[in-house]
Amino acid sequence: MADKKVDKKMAKEVNDEVKSASKEEQAGFHKGSLSTLAKERQELVRLLQIVEQLMQLHIGALKELGVDLEKEAKDALQPEAPKKPEKPIEDML
Repeated sequence: MADKKVDKKMAKEVNDEVKSASKEEQAGFHKGSLSTLAKERQELVRLLQIVEQLMQLHIGALKELGVDLEKEAKDALQPEAPKKPEKPIEDML
């Protein structure tokens, strides 16, 4: 909760500073921000590609071991029937 207050306060301060700057300074600020965010996005995509490669390797290894992942996925999606208690509820109380 405190982090949100700090984030809002920082955003307001940055916004106030940008508004008080000249148009050239504002444009430079936004261009720099976009450049930084584009690099962050590229790094995130790279990380996701690595994770996907690792997952594919594990899937391949499981297939070689004879594990049917499609069957397990279907079994996981099917809801299990609620189990009936062995004793009536009156006896449990």
